Amino acid sequence: MQDSLGKPLVRVDGRAKVTGRAVYTAEQDVPNAAYAVMVTSSIARGRIVSLDTRAAERQPGVLAVLSSRNTPRLPQKPRSANQGDRPGDRKLQLLQEDTVYYAGQPVAVVVAESLEAAQEGARLVEVRYAAQTPSVELEPSLSRAYKPAQGGAHGETTDDARGAVDSALASAEVKLDRVYTTPFQVHNPMEPHATIAIWSGPDRLTVYDATQGPFPDRERFAMLLGLKPDNVRVICPYLGGGFGSKGPTWSSQVLAAIAAKQVGRPVKLVVERPQMFGPVGMRSHTRQRIAAGARRDGTLVALRHDVTAQTSSFDEFLESAAMPTRMLYAVPNEATTQRLVRSDIGTPSFMRAPGWAAGVNVLEIAMDEMAYEAGMDPIEFRLKNYADQDPEKSRAFSSKSLRECYRLGADRFGWSRRSPEPRSMRQGDTLIGWGMASAVYPVHRSKSGARAQIAPDGSILVESGTIDLGTGTYTVMTQVAADALGVPASQVTFRLGDTAYAEAPISAGSQTATSVGNAVAAAAKALRAEIARAMNAAPDAIQIRGDRVIAAGRSERLADLIARRGQRFLEADSEAQPGPEQQQFSMYVFGAQFAEVRVDAALGQLRVSRMTGAFGAGKILNARTARSQFMGGMVWGIGFALYEDAHMDPRLGRFVNHDLAEYHIPVNADVPEIEAVWVDEADTHVNPLGVKGIGEIGICGSAAAIANAVFHATGKRIRDYPITLDKVI
Repeated sequence: MQDSLGKPLVRVDGRAKVTGRAVYTAEQDVPNAAYAVMVTSSIARGRIVSLDTRAAERQPGVLAVLSSRNTPRLPQKPRSANQGDRPGDRKLQLLQEDTVYYAGQPVAVVVAESLEAAQEGARLVEVRYAAQTPSVELEPSLSRAYKPAQGGAHGETTDDARGAVDSALASAEVKLDRVYTTPFQVHNPMEPHATIAIWSGPDRLTVYDATQGPFPDRERFAMLLGLKPDNVRVICPYLGGGFGSKGPTWSSQVLAAIAAKQVGRPVKLVVERPQMFGPVGMRSHTRQRIAAGARRDGTLVALRHDVTAQTSSFDEFLESAAMPTRMLYAVPNEATTQRLVRSDIGTPSFMRAPGWAAGVNVLEIAMDEMAYEAGMDPIEFRLKNYADQDPEKSRAFSSKSLRECYRLGADRFGWSRRSPEPRSMRQGDTLIGWGMASAVYPVHRSKSGARAQIAPDGSILVESGTIDLGTGTYTVMTQVAADALGVPASQVTFRLGDTAYAEAPISAGSQTATSVGNAVAAAAKALRAEIARAMNAAPDAIQIRGDRVIAAGRSERLADLIARRGQRFLEADSEAQPGPEQQQFSMYVFGAQFAEVRVDAALGQLRVSRMTGAFGAGKILNARTARSQFMGGMVWGIGFALYEDAHMDPRLGRFVNHDLAEYHIPVNADVPEIEAVWVDEADTHVNPLGVKGIGEIGICGSAAAIANAVFHATGKRIRDYPITLDKVI
């Protein structure tokens, strides 16, 4: 039998990507395609008074200018901003009304023969507004905070409590009560949002779309445009990053379809980089108050976490940052609340580890502060309050290797050499700080399908309508199928990114491997059983060797076997879905993050000089892609800690650093030596493959480890992300 799982197989799509043969959405060669460019609002709140499109329409090459004045009315009500039945559905602005809800809102679309003509036409559209004073700041609006109607990104409850928090806090010997903040953070994948819409008659739509979820995308297009879902096909073979932003269906995508129908030809619409700031989601700005109490020996007795986040004036999205506080530590008295403030901004949305990144990276600063207050080593403090079972749900964890992660990470980082006093580690004029933090992210799994077939020449094709965001889905699914069939990975081709394939869930929430992986394994095993039936043998008794099948000493060509069945190939479908285990166990990925920072004692300049992350994440499908995912999340932790801040001008209600020149993210020079390791964790409960998902755990806790290292280096506790030079000095 072959055994490719866990091996560091080189990405099967790697060569196509580095040689340019991988075709992304905007690069699809669609005959007779026109180009669309959005005109977006320059005010954050108000109403469109007039919209003059005459100069744009006279521009050579311009085919149409769509606005609320001439865009066909949509079948759904309310026409302007219909939200679907799923938490991931956002309310959209589809040129159905004159109200302006936020800066950057689409107010017109120019369609032209060329991109340049569309851009020039968009520049010539003149819009006059009746502007109102926007409300975009969180702190002045705290009195208007309200309890959300729905839970967080994954349906979490807004509030939670156990025990008697107030009395336990009052009697605690060691106390903490602090406010922490995280800023707006904006997804900036290398590939911007892009859509090509092609109509075949009045009711059939094909969409090449940069999306994380072809099937939810299909449902959303169908609902908003009054189509049958089976009459909509969504295709996305390659995705140049998403980080959550390409999970929902946004206005730009549906506007491309509306424009294509209006001009009677395919239309390509690519969101410009400044338009990524507002219309396609962001991580919400949060204010988080944490109160903690402990006995003198460091035992936590009470923990309160109150989160207030911003959402838009017309839609609701909760950055559920209080979730890790409910389950990470064994504390008998706990209470969390999550509230929203409506603001004149685009609706926040999913961003890598939604809720949990903002929550863990704040909670773990508070736990570091409590460790210092109790006079304990930060790891010792966490072990003192280690939760052996889920304190929120009073159920066992399916597996939990956090103790081992602390030990492994500390050993690899050299934690035992740390001098605990702040400002006590120094090299010349450089202050050195070491910090650590816990990491946690829930395991998600959804129903998923896959199809597998084998041809007469022995080539195996496996299909599922999932997406590869760059995480390695093409590769790990190839390995899963090969392992289940007992063949070399080179014999398997995996195809994805098309609603013509078996239905799969959105690639988000670190659930692709946990969901699609099990469907692929089941389909491959079903195909193996189909081959065995054709050989009149038991599935475990057959061996597939190239274009031959061997069973009980017999060898037969696949071509003959398939021909005898009167078929062109053998195939099998399968569907995998969660079972009762999700109600029996609490399922999480855990980890321990360690960071070293170096700070110039005189100037306050700081950089992260090395990081170590140790993770317990179930079965690792590919050592190479797994390491890449862990490291990618940790690099984002550097951005979270030190750089990312979408700065809003409160007078205009607009992001002022709305490009990659001024919205700072880590570049190569900012990224130090990073070591990502993992515990060999066997989990027989989480799913048949024992896979937990790793796309988001790396960002959880990594920023807090850096923040805690800054305190250790400087003695200054910074509770407002990002940690910038002015805050350090």
